[in-house]
Amino acid sequence: MKTQEKNSGILLVAISAVSFGLIPIFAKMAYSSGTSIYTLLFLRFLVATAFMFSLMFIRKLPLPSRKEIISFLLLGAFGYAGQAFCYFMALNYASASVVALLIYTYPALVMIGSAIFLKERITTQKIVSLVLAFVGAFIIIGAEFEASPPGIILAISSAVFYSIYILINSRIIKAGMGIQSSAFTMLGVVFVYGIMNLFAGFTPPKETVGYIAILLIAMISTVLAFWSFLTGLEKTGASTTALVSTLEPVVIILSSVIFLSEKLTINIILGGILILTALIITTLSAKETA
Repeated sequence: MKTQEKNSGILLVAISAVSFGLIPIFAKMAYSSGTSIYTLLFLRFLVATAFMFSLMFIRKLPLPSRKEIISFLLLGAFGYAGQAFCYFMALNYASASVVALLIYTYPALVMIGSAIFLKERITTQKIVSLVLAFVGAFIIIGAEFEASPPGIILAISSAVFYSIYILINSRIIKAGMGIQSSAFTMLGVVFVYGIMNLFAGFTPPKETVGYIAILLIAMISTVLAFWSFLTGLEKTGASTTALVSTLEPVVIILSSVIFLSEKLTINIILGGILILTALIITTLSAKETA
């Protein structure tokens, strides 16, 4: 794997992490306008799916095979949608700090899965990066472990879903198929949340700001985030992708400080430095192994 290609992949995954990390800001805007979680997620993926399919047809990109289409739909329906469902359900039983910390066990799960199923080599640099990323995330989120068993189980289940999603994606996505795979994966998610809205009730925003927030979530935190994540995954491999994605909590914290007026503590600064150090080590190891 060429150094330039792998470094561009790392940059793409970092862009994805930043895009995903802005979700809390947009979500708060949407919630303030009266929409529900299930409706927000349904509209988010509906808009994003429409855009991705339009882009696919405008650029006249080849359709995936029937087997690939089914795989992408299932990944969306049972992988990404499952991860999101477990995450939001876990928040009902545990604090966001505990849930986020438990979910960030997924890089370790991906690294282990990559070694077992994908035969990827675990280097010393990756192990060091993983440890630094875990410690950084731990410091940022805070060592808060007050949670009920259902909350812990759901949060860990979310990490497992996401790990499986990354591992399978890294195996089935062919080069140049980032847009097509994103489109069908999102379509699978739309089916799931469409059904959930039938049972939970459809509650769209009551104010214009809510629709703007949904559009931002769809275009930045879904279209851009999915495309850059999947395209970067093609170039870097599963374990490196998982490590670079740990930039996301740094973005969440910083955006919360800037836009939601949350306090910037010494924990946030130290944790952010450790995670950024892990990203630098990951980039350097990519150059050495290219």
